[in-house]
Amino acid sequence: MSNEVPTMTTIIETAEKTGLAKHYIRQCCLQNKIVHVRCGKRILINFNKFVEFLNTGDQLSVNEPQSKIRKLG
Repeated sequence: MSNEVPTMTTIIETAEKTGLAKHYIRQCCLQNKIVHVRCGKRILINFNKFVEFLNTGDQLSVNEPQSKIRKLG
């Protein structure tokens, strides 16, 4: 077992390092697509896991329900 401490970065730091939009990274956190923790108001992202997520892509399950737009009223 490795005792290596993960590199945790804020959304802004992650955006600067990757060149991605802060909004996209925040949405990934809110949708629980990437490994992150909340520390008060801040969201800290496991940067190594985020890079791994970017390399493998968004692998949604085929059986996962898709959101549907429906007419109200």
